[in-house]
Amino acid sequence: MKRKKLKKESFMKSVVVLMISQVFVKALGLVYKLYLTNKEGFGDKGNAIYSSGFQIYALLLTISAMGVPNALSKLISERVAVGDHRGAHRVFKIALITFSVIGFGCSMILFLGANTISNTFLQIPEAEMALVALSPSIFFVSVIAVIKGYFNGRENITVTARSQSLEQVFKTVFTIIIVNSLSIITGMDTVIMAAGANLATSLSACACFIYLVNYYRTIRPIIASEIKSTVNYKPTRIRKTIKQIFFVSIPMSLSSIFGALNRNIDSMTVVRGLKNFMSEEAAKIQYGILSGKVETLVTIPMSFNMAFATALVPAMSKATAKGDIKTVEKRIKFSILVSILIGLPCMVGMILYAKQILLLLFPNAASGEFIYQISCLGIIFILIEQTVGAALHGIGKVFIPAIALAIGGIIKLILNLSLVPINNEIFLLGGTAGAALSSVICHAVVLTIELFVLKKQLKLKFEKRKFIIKPLIAVLTMAISSKLLYSFLLNMLNQNLTLIISIILSIIIYFIMIIILRTFSKSEICMIPYGSKFLKKFQKEKS
Repeated sequence: MKRKKLKKESFMKSVVVLMISQVFVKALGLVYKLYLTNKEGFGDKGNAIYSSGFQIYALLLTISAMGVPNALSKLISERVAVGDHRGAHRVFKIALITFSVIGFGCSMILFLGANTISNTFLQIPEAEMALVALSPSIFFVSVIAVIKGYFNGRENITVTARSQSLEQVFKTVFTIIIVNSLSIITGMDTVIMAAGANLATSLSACACFIYLVNYYRTIRPIIASEIKSTVNYKPTRIRKTIKQIFFVSIPMSLSSIFGALNRNIDSMTVVRGLKNFMSEEAAKIQYGILSGKVETLVTIPMSFNMAFATALVPAMSKATAKGDIKTVEKRIKFSILVSILIGLPCMVGMILYAKQILLLLFPNAASGEFIYQISCLGIIFILIEQTVGAALHGIGKVFIPAIALAIGGIIKLILNLSLVPINNEIFLLGGTAGAALSSVICHAVVLTIELFVLKKQLKLKFEKRKFIIKPLIAVLTMAISSKLLYSFLLNMLNQNLTLIISIILSIIIYFIMIIILRTFSKSEICMIPYGSKFLKKFQKEKS
């Protein structure tokens, strides 16, 4: 009888599946963020409470689980590559027990320490309830992270994508239902509504946990069959396996921890700094603009690029384990090129239409144009940084991203403490604008360090024409065409409709320019799903 197998996915199929999932997740995330920001009684102040609580939660979550998916993905893919399915599953089981305990511990820390954290660290006492509401989700997400890492390492990326999408669906639905219900019950109490929004996060994490556990149970017979077919199994003690997991996960967790700490710099310094020249209430509103609106919009392009970063780790680990350096170099360069091609138009487009985008999405609270424009400058750095960091993890240089983020964080902290307390009416880049600028500089520094190490390690060479000149020509053509189209259409249509049409046409123009300029090589086109068929058809029509 022929054994059933879980179908493995190619690198690019994994990328496409994850990209669709990430875009869907971000779109839904934007839906509930728009709902909260435009909701009467919530607004920028509610975002300040919601976001401050969320950043602390994200930090604890990072400590308990964030490095786990990529770490397990790496360890399991290395074992699967040589046929050691038993060893791969043993790593999974040990990791599951270990991080369940750690996740529960971090949940209790957040639950019991909510009062101290909100009053002492954040100086936003209203965030206490939000932190309590978030505390259960750390346990669930820690377990989820282990299960995702297992399936990613087996190159079953679709499972991860499905769980992400499902979690976001629940989060969006729960957020809208809970916040709306609480607004009616409490008479628009902002503090309770913000806590309710965070409770939705815990409930959605629980739903995702149930889905993944149930999925694992349904395919357990297939996994058992694969374990029986194991070759090259090398039994190791539990203690040694735990050491292996932590040896890989800690450096990856450090990257996530420093990334989370960098994000928490704003939550711990912005309100404090702004109180130097404005009231506490006004300071919270300004922080809400930065964390609730600006950061939400700036991180949207990451959803497209995150797919490459996630799929790159197991792909690189597998190729490195086999000694296939050519594949490593090929996929890294392709992924970086895609990051550039995604980041540039997003950065330019958001800067050009910052005011119009804010008016479209936040008609009741459209402030924050200048802060948004400054933050957008960091998009290109963030996206390339994602890819380069993932590549370094994949080839085993796991400490480099952590070191780079630590250096970037120190620079951001110094800049925040220097710029935020300055009234932006006196100095243009003071206040929240200073915080936005410090984030841009932080990401630029991190990318510079990571890229230097990667180039040195693999002796990579990036052609200026391919990676700089062609993308710049394409994006400049897009920008000029877009502004001309916008000015022309504005005379005939309303502002929002003009903006939407201009963006759609700009994207089309940009893609046409990429094709005309032959930005991708034939081999790179073949890496794209259905790329080979497209190339054959194009060459046939040309001949």
